[in-house]
Parts: sequence; structure tokens; C-alpha cells
Amino acid sequence: MSILFSRQCEYAIKAVVYLAVKKDGERVATNELTRRLNIPYHFVAKILQNLTKKGLLRSAKGPRGGFSLALPANEITLFDIVDAIDGTAFTRSCLLGFPECSGKNPCSVHNAWALQRESIQEMLVGKNVSQLARDMKKPEYQSRRKG
Repeated sequence: MSILFSRQCEYAIKAVVYLAVKKDGERVATNELTRRLNIPYHFVAKILQNLTKKGLLRSAKGPRGGFSLALPANEITLFDIVDAIDGTAFTRSCLLGFPECSGKNPCSVHNAWALQRESIQEMLVGKNVSQLARDMKKPEYQSRRKG
């Protein structure tokens, strides 16, 4: 499990990257995602619906239905996926959970967390799904790579 994001967010990132290694517009059935990525069906269905509502995925029903990216892979950032599933409160929240934590009233880790938080946000905004798919070394993403 990720130390920063929910399990649903982890699954969303895995699913979107998997869709990015497919040919443009190629739809992937929910069953394929659950099988290839070892994600429980009930999680995948809910996550994919949420990503579709947020405009990151496109869905089609029927025997040739499934999910595909709604935007080019180089236009979807990790930040977009995190925002769609977990939101971005971590970019403003105190690591220790103090609601009144700020530069004027900092907790004991405020300054250190601010630096880490900014670094994480830069990485999430700076990495798009196309880059992730291209650089992915995990075997479940290799045999389906775009050619």
C-alpha cells in the first residue's frame, strides 16, 4: 500500500497507466483490468466510473465495450488522477493533522513537510501518463505496449 495515497488511488493509477500502453482508442474491459492488474472487480468498476465522470476516461457499453483514455496520455498527469480519486488536500494539510498549522503557527514538522509536499506535488504535476507507460518496467504492462 502507498504511504501517501488511498488504495483506490493506487488502483486508479495502475489502471490509467495500463490503458495508456494500449493503442489509441482501444477499449479495455473491466475483467481484463482485474485479471492483468490483480485489482478486485468492485474496486475497478467504481474507480473507472469515477475517472469517467471526471473526464479522464471514456466508456462504452456492450460486447465491444470497455474503457479507454478520454485525453491523450501526455495530457493526463499523475496529479489529475490523484485529484480525481483522493483529492488534493495533502497539498495543504498538516502532516500531523493540526487544522491550524501554518507558517505563523507551525507544528514541529511544518517546514520539513512543506518542502516534501512541494516536491511531491511537482513530481505529480510533472509526470504524465505517457511517460509512466513508456518507463514502466512491471511485466503486466510490457506485453501490451503500443508499437
